[in-house]
Amino acid sequence: MKRGTTIFLKGAVVALGAIVFILCVVWLPTMAKHSADLFPEFAYLKWPVLIGLYLTAVPFNLALYQAFKLLKCIEKKHAFSGKAIRALERIKLYALLITAIYVAGIVFLLIQNALHPGIAMVGIIISFASVTISIFAAVLQELLKNANELKSENDLTV
Repeated sequence: MKRGTTIFLKGAVVALGAIVFILCVVWLPTMAKHSADLFPEFAYLKWPVLIGLYLTAVPFNLALYQAFKLLKCIEKKHAFSGKAIRALERIKLYALLITAIYVAGIVFLLIQNALHPGIAMVGIIISFASVTISIFAAVLQELLKNANELKSENDLTV
């Protein structure tokens, strides 16, 4: 892979992390306050929903960090190393954790009788995307494991 491509992807990962951080610090609290003022009957859900969204930001940013590490491995021509395999494993687990948090949030809002169809759709889409990322990371991880084993066998025969 060309160096320019990995630099671009690293920049995209950093930009995503920065955008999510800014959204968590500036936009989410403002939107939560506005929603609580606009719909006082649901104001008691302000903090549980904010905490749930902040909880999903943690594994998201950890997955971005692992993606950055994976790109560094690729850049150093160590794409078939144990580090790359471990990074994909962690990305897979973080994506599943995001899915679990969103499903728990949807169930919580459903129990509270506060699940708006639009919120449900956003939660389902994010959960589906996270599961897709997890499956893709698992497939790539398995491919890298197999390639790493073949490389090890090839190194032994030479």
